[in-house]
Amino acid sequence: MSDPLTAAVGLPTTSVPSRPATGFWRRALRHRSFVLGAALVCLVIGSALLSLVWTPWPAYEIDIASKLKPPSFSHWLGTDSFGRDIVSLLLVGARSTILVGIIAVGIGLTSGVCFGLLAAARKGWTEELIMRMSDFTFAFPAVLSAIMLAAVVGPGMLTSITAIGIFQIPIFVRVTRGSANAIWAREFVLAARASGKGGFRITIEHVLPNILSILIVQATIQFALAILAEAALSYLGLGTQPPQPSWGRMLNDAQTLLFQSPMLAVYPGAAIAVAVLGLNLLGDGLRDLLDPRLARER
Repeated sequence: MSDPLTAAVGLPTTSVPSRPATGFWRRALRHRSFVLGAALVCLVIGSALLSLVWTPWPAYEIDIASKLKPPSFSHWLGTDSFGRDIVSLLLVGARSTILVGIIAVGIGLTSGVCFGLLAAARKGWTEELIMRMSDFTFAFPAVLSAIMLAAVVGPGMLTSITAIGIFQIPIFVRVTRGSANAIWAREFVLAARASGKGGFRITIEHVLPNILSILIVQATIQFALAILAEAALSYLGLGTQPPQPSWGRMLNDAQTLLFQSPMLAVYPGAAIAVAVLGLNLLGDGLRDLLDPRLARER
């Protein structure tokens, strides 16, 4: 509670700044999509963090005598064709998947936002050049870019990160430029220009803060797409290479054993589905919570 003397003299109290944050979390806890998505994402991230300190069995340990064992007390989900523990592979695979997704989305977000803000602020030939370059980059999907990079530097995690990150850039450029153009047309930006503020200062102080919520939601959605792309590249042999576990690599190893042990494909497929579903639900929840119009309706 605020001090009565402070309130009497008209000084600001310390309780006011906490109200928006409190209101946001109150609405967030009532939003089922946000809560479910956050729980699934925390489950995936927690699994990756847990693999840093503990796994039921060493993820790289090969035991041919124990291959294709069914679920048991010692191996909760069984073993694969090399005798490796499935639970351990899933935990370590989550770490690889999240690492690729974070770095790739970070590349796309950082570069795309910078170019998008520049295009919206400068207009003219600068905007035209940036958007045409984005269209050219967008014509090369992540898989095609990974194939070309693999032919030059070889397959691997770095190849998948680079290919996915490059494909993310034009998406963030378009989202940033479109959102920033809408802000540049607002009255408070026109007032800032009339007061003598330069384009860079207006972009940092007025444009970027007003589109930050849109970028956060878009980054969450792109993170889910990056996980799918990483799994696809690993499945094709262009991404994470053995012996490093990966959910896509586990699907690739299980495709020859679908009739003998179909669950080997179900487990990594379910892990990918949980991660993508959680991020999509989280993105939908953030969109509803950060949009002022939708927030007023709740």
